[in-house]
Order: sequence, then C-alpha cells, then structure tokens
Amino acid sequence: MSHTAHIPSHRKPRQSASKSALRAGVAGGVLSTIAVAGAAGPAQAEPVTQTIEMPTITSGFSTAVAASAQATQQVALDLETQAHEDAAAEKAAKTAKKAHAEAVRKAEAEKKAEAAAKAKAEAEAKAQAEERAQRASRTAERTTLSASSGSSNSSGSSASAPSSSSSNVSGSAASIVAFAKAQVGDAYVPGGTGPNSWDCSGLVQAAYRTAGIDLPRVSQAQSTAGTQVSLNSLQPGDILYWGGAGSAYHVAIYIGGGQFVGAQNSSTGTVQRSMDYDRPTGAVRVL
Repeated sequence: MSHTAHIPSHRKPRQSASKSALRAGVAGGVLSTIAVAGAAGPAQAEPVTQTIEMPTITSGFSTAVAASAQATQQVALDLETQAHEDAAAEKAAKTAKKAHAEAVRKAEAEKKAEAAAKAKAEAEAKAQAEERAQRASRTAERTTLSASSGSSNSSGSSASAPSSSSSNVSGSAASIVAFAKAQVGDAYVPGGTGPNSWDCSGLVQAAYRTAGIDLPRVSQAQSTAGTQVSLNSLQPGDILYWGGAGSAYHVAIYIGGGQFVGAQNSSTGTVQRSMDYDRPTGAVRVL
C-alpha cells in the first residue's frame, strides 16, 4: 500500500469563456438598471399589462351546432316512429289475413252443415212419406185379408192343393202368405209382435193367427208345431227354421217360388228373400 493518499480536489471546474462573458454582461446590465432607477428618484414604475387574444365561438356557429343536433334527434325520432308504425301495420295485416281465412273457413263449414241438414231433412221426409204409404198399403191388405179369412172360415173351406207359386195359393195358406208379404219393410225388434215391428217368431205367429191357427210364441216350439217336410217338397205357408228341430234359433214363412218372408234382424228388418240367400235347415207343415 502506498504511503501517499489520494486527496480529491475541491476546486470548481473552470467555466468556459462564453459563460463568463454572458455572466459579466448580465451583471453589468443589472447594475446599469439600478443606477438609472436611482437617478430617476422615487418615481414608481407603471405595471406592464399584456392582452392575449383568444379565439371565441361566435353565436351563429353555436346556433348552427344546436340546430344540427336537434335535427339529428328529430330524424332519429322519426325513424323510430316509422319503425313502430311499420311493425303495427304488418301485425294488423297478419291479423286481418288470419281473421279473413277463419271467416272463410267458418262460412264454408256452415254452408256444408246447411247442405247436410237440408239433405237429411229431405231424406227423412221422403222416408216418412214412403213409410206412410207402406203402412197405408199394409192396412188395406190386412183389412182385405181379414175379410177373406172370415169368409173362408165361415164356409169351412180348407187348404187347396199344394202349389209352388204364391199366386196360386188360396184358403188359409193364401191368408198366411198374404199377411207375411204385407209386413215386408217393417222393423225388426226383439220380442216384437206387431203391428209395425216384429221378431221372427212373432211374425210367424201373427200370420197363422189370420188363418185361425194359434202357434207357440218362440221359434224352438214352432219348429216342431207340425209335420217335418223336406225342403224339396215345400208348399206356401210352411214354416222354415234354422238350427235343429226343437232348438231352432230362427223361423220364417215359405211363400212359394223358392222364396220366404221373415223378420231377419235389426239391420234388414222384415224382408222377402230367395232361399239361396240363407238356406234353412228344415221345414214344418202345420196346415
């Protein structure tokens, strides 16, 4: 380690010549000013006032800006109002279109309903007229049958010779066949015994009653009420049955010509049919 210590210098750095001259000039100027002020005496110096002009917004420009803002706001309000009006008009148009379609649909439905009601009323009126005509015809035929039956019974006549045609039948058989044919078109009602609705055995019993013959009420008993005969040797007035003799479930009256009259069911009512329509099981002759 060196015995000589390094001691930092406290000397100020030298100023440049230009800085020194500037300082000298400033100092001289200040001294000169003070000297002049002292020579002038106690007179007080006037303050120096400097006015800076700033740009101002003219009143016309401000009015224009305000008018422009107001116009912009009005345009926005007008657009919003127009949008609401357009939406309301579109909604009203849709509602009107829907209401029109619904009105058209209802009108068409009412028109169809009126047409159906009119057609139904006409059909019912026609059916009622036909029914009245049929009842009147059957009433006339029954009156005639009753008169002829009474005349036949009073003279003590019996059944005529067998015949395959109902037009050639006379006596009791003719009375039975004519009565049965007069009921064609009547309704089928279970347990019906007339005068305008029948079940199968009720019709057979009523037909035989016109000839003065009382038959059992039900089909099982009617199927054994007389002599069993072949289906190939039938005569008008014979009783046809379906099922076994003594256990028949349906009966009808043979009217000749391969046909029968019977109260069939609630769908067909009392009908005249060919035996081929529903072939019977057997037959019984009561006359």
